[in-house]
Amino acid sequence: MSIDHLTHPPTRPVAVPSADPGSGEGRWRAAARPIAFACASHARYQCALFRIGLAGLVLAFLLREWPHRRVLYGDRSPWALDMAARLLTENHSFTVLTWSPGRWWFEAVYHGAILVAALLMLGWRTRATSVLFLIAVLSLQNRNPLIGDGGDNVIGVMAIYLAFTRCGAVWSLDARRDRRNRRNGRVDRAGFVMWQILGVALLWVSDGFQGTAWAAVLWTFWGCQGLWYAARSWSRGAWSRELLDAMATMLHNCAMLVIAAQVCLIYATAGWYKVQGTRWQDGSGLHYALHLDYFSPWPGLGSLLASHMLLIVLLGYGTVVMQVAFPFVLGYRRLKITLLAVMILEHAGIAVLLGLPFLSTAMVVCDAVFLPTALLKPSRSSGSRPRR
Repeated sequence: MSIDHLTHPPTRPVAVPSADPGSGEGRWRAAARPIAFACASHARYQCALFRIGLAGLVLAFLLREWPHRRVLYGDRSPWALDMAARLLTENHSFTVLTWSPGRWWFEAVYHGAILVAALLMLGWRTRATSVLFLIAVLSLQNRNPLIGDGGDNVIGVMAIYLAFTRCGAVWSLDARRDRRNRRNGRVDRAGFVMWQILGVALLWVSDGFQGTAWAAVLWTFWGCQGLWYAARSWSRGAWSRELLDAMATMLHNCAMLVIAAQVCLIYATAGWYKVQGTRWQDGSGLHYALHLDYFSPWPGLGSLLASHMLLIVLLGYGTVVMQVAFPFVLGYRRLKITLLAVMILEHAGIAVLLGLPFLSTAMVVCDAVFLPTALLKPSRSSGSRPRR
């Protein structure tokens, strides 16, 4: 799970002198390089930006729909609790909103989701808040699956992956507290108390996850964190802490790789489905999309753009080409940056013209994992100029 604000400096591969490549020692070091690469934390800044964007998007959605929360997910929803419970039994999912029909429980869950999203965006106790964020997002989506769109599906999937990352390593209150504790030589005991409280709460609500594997997943998260506290408190040597840190780092790297693969799969699937459609083959797919009443928040603007047929054809073919080529362009740095900029502009156009702001913002947040580290990492010498 996400072990991101440790009370000791993070483990780093030890630099060793180079050996003769032909010797046995040189071959051993060459074979160990992939392991050392896997044990080093990668994409920390991209993950932090991903955490801030995803949590901020959910927070904005919950605040935006606050006046309509009872109609969407509460006691006034046309999708009644018994209907939701039957659907959950069939697809083996869960939502904590079905645990009690009272309005007080719904209000507590909804406003708790707002609080968790805000805390995760700030990076406070991300080991716990990322898991609570996952529970909150899936609970709201599974309560009323009829009102969601592609953006909700993307957010739900990415919330699962986010819980396995070290999303609080940088740009977070966790990182700030970790630096302060190391500087003052203090041990963070509040996290251990919070771990105990969450264990008692999980023991109390475990029956609510019957018929699913989510209780086992949550207990695994809780147990792994307990192993970390035990290794830090009772282990005489540092090897156990380093082992757990290396395992958490490899899990973080795998999660970031899965996130990147998921984004590539989304774009590739969308592109290849468009290739098979006759409307997109003749270049008129975007023209018909702009004339759908359900996706026309600005009919005048859509009609104005649709009147320029040559521009519509170019934009349609360009969209298909960019989506199909997206996974293949990521290996080229300059092309990747240009493609990401174009994709962001495309999502901005979709948000305005088709009225899908949350879907577009979710994809922009997912695109952020491909940004180069040099663009995100602050330069230490930004305030000094080189001498001529």
